[in-house]
Amino acid sequence: MDSETATRILHAVDAGIDAQTGFLAELTSHASTRGQEQGAQDFMAAGLAERGLAVDRWRIDLEDIRGLPGFSPVLGPYDDAVNVVGTHRSRTRRGRSLILNGHIDVVPEGPHDMWDSPPFAPRIDDGWMYGRGAGDMKAGLAANLFALDALRACGLAPAADVFVQSVVEEECTGNGALACIARGYKADAALIPEPFHECLVTAQVGVLWFRVHLRGLPTHVAYAGSGANAIEAAIPLIDALHRLEARWNQDDRRHPAYGHVPHPLNLNVGRIEGGDWTSSVPAWCVFDVRMGLFPGQDIAGAKAEIEDTIAEAARQNAFLRNSLPEISYHGFEAEGYALGEDGGPAARAAIEALGTAHRTVTGEALGHLSITATTDARFFGLYADTPALVYGPEAEAIHGFNERVSLESMRRVTQATALFIADWCGLEAI
Repeated sequence: MDSETATRILHAVDAGIDAQTGFLAELTSHASTRGQEQGAQDFMAAGLAERGLAVDRWRIDLEDIRGLPGFSPVLGPYDDAVNVVGTHRSRTRRGRSLILNGHIDVVPEGPHDMWDSPPFAPRIDDGWMYGRGAGDMKAGLAANLFALDALRACGLAPAADVFVQSVVEEECTGNGALACIARGYKADAALIPEPFHECLVTAQVGVLWFRVHLRGLPTHVAYAGSGANAIEAAIPLIDALHRLEARWNQDDRRHPAYGHVPHPLNLNVGRIEGGDWTSSVPAWCVFDVRMGLFPGQDIAGAKAEIEDTIAEAARQNAFLRNSLPEISYHGFEAEGYALGEDGGPAARAAIEALGTAHRTVTGEALGHLSITATTDARFFGLYADTPALVYGPEAEAIHGFNERVSLESMRRVTQATALFIADWCGLEAI
């Protein structure tokens, strides 16, 4: 790609930035929490169709993916889980194909009175757009679309097939991306614009979700000494899990990509409930846990360590040793993924192309990052032999109150994405 073409593409992104910001605001206004993504997916499907892409919209069938590597167990039906993919078919197919992936689902917003403004009424202040999902990761979805728009505005199109994916379930299982693989979507590389500050994610942890069930002996609080408080019995189990977390973070167990990262594996007790009445000793308690895993860490082995840890802690408790906790798994069973360990020619070429695009836009070398979260990149990198590049805009307070994304960063990422597409896929006249 010559410098004149690159300059035209960059200017085309700038010319479309107001429309892109408006698109992001509309997309963010859709409260697309788990099970409520259909309105946002309708909006994405309409945007893809308006751009002349062939739109595939389907409900995920668990039976299509249940036996595949990377599947995570789920609770309840999938009648409301809908994916959308827009396909650009090249006339010449001279270049390398590409998946532009992003997730439409967002995490719950929490109490609205703890936000400075309503979470699904996006607002712009000092160059930042505020709203649940604005950063994670609807700005990335907008960047994918408007990067292609910039090429189109220059009378150009990718000289290879491009699949624009808007998937569900990223925040809890990843089964949406897995369903795309099961449906036959395949490319030479994937780009996922998750909000990691315009850096390339070269390693990401895996994530395991599990639930611990405790049963106590109910009694009136006047005779609490004769009962067993299931909520209080959870405390030593949680302490034991945190000791396991500390062991996994020790230097001798760390993945090399995380040698410089303080405490890379994080355990989080995300939800706890129990009991039925304030004046009754609670007879039951359930708590949900999220635990990180290193790339290459065996999930079955991790489960065995967790179960042994809980069982041993329970045996130290006078009540629990006679009523051992039960453990169930739902949601994430995600392996870690290290793009930096992929020495294949496709990965090297894709990283180089993105690095060149980033430097052209920013004047700086592309930074590399090992993150303590997970993304859908693992499905492409581990199960589809497809290098997956995670590179997106700067965002703050994702999963928190007053989530926001830098609109200037979104503009730069859109420019870099457009140049990356042009380099990786090649260009042909419309």
